[in-house]
Amino acid sequence: MGSSRSKKKSDIKEFGVYNENLYALADWLSEHKITSVAMESTGNYWQKLHAVLIAKGFEVTLCNGKFTKNIKGKKTDVIDCQWIQKLHALGLLSSSFLPDEDTEILRTFTRHRLNLIQQAAASSKKMQKYLRLMNIRLDVVVKDIVGLTGLKIITAIYLGETDPKKLASLRHYNCRKSEEEIAKALHTNGRNDYLYALNDELDTYNYLQEKIRKCDDQIALK
Repeated sequence: MGSSRSKKKSDIKEFGVYNENLYALADWLSEHKITSVAMESTGNYWQKLHAVLIAKGFEVTLCNGKFTKNIKGKKTDVIDCQWIQKLHALGLLSSSFLPDEDTEILRTFTRHRLNLIQQAAASSKKMQKYLRLMNIRLDVVVKDIVGLTGLKIITAIYLGETDPKKLASLRHYNCRKSEEEIAKALHTNGRNDYLYALNDELDTYNYLQEKIRKCDDQIALK
């Protein structure tokens, strides 16, 4: 971070990351008659500091790190600070786009939702792995093992059903494969260790689906 006036080494001071440190930083800048501040939008640290500086009435230029890259050589926080200050004093930095608060909140929810979906996809792949290890080739007879047919069959296996015909009878009417074809793929080798792992992954998958639904509810409120 750099201010808009010239900076001597004696003007440099380090601050911590706690809330009280951020307010102390803002007070220190005010004491030194600083009104305009430039900072990089890298990592997560800048977000809280940016909010504090704006609340304290500073003019803040939030710039992309690629526009503040220094010349090659030894790189330190102090050198970076002085370089950013110099660029800012010369008017060479432009501020990055910042969404309004509602957009920022929506972005947080959608990013979190994507993370949950990715975790659920990973859990689905693990279920497919354990099914294969049990010699159950559900992935061959259904397009998606967590689709309408696949999830019903896995849930029934979870509840203790082992009869291939009974499992195949859970086939959704839209499924392209017949019950007879599906039943052929559902003969298990009876490995309890793989069954235990499969059940664990199903629990995880269902838990994540509930989390996604709750996240959807939060998004719908925005």
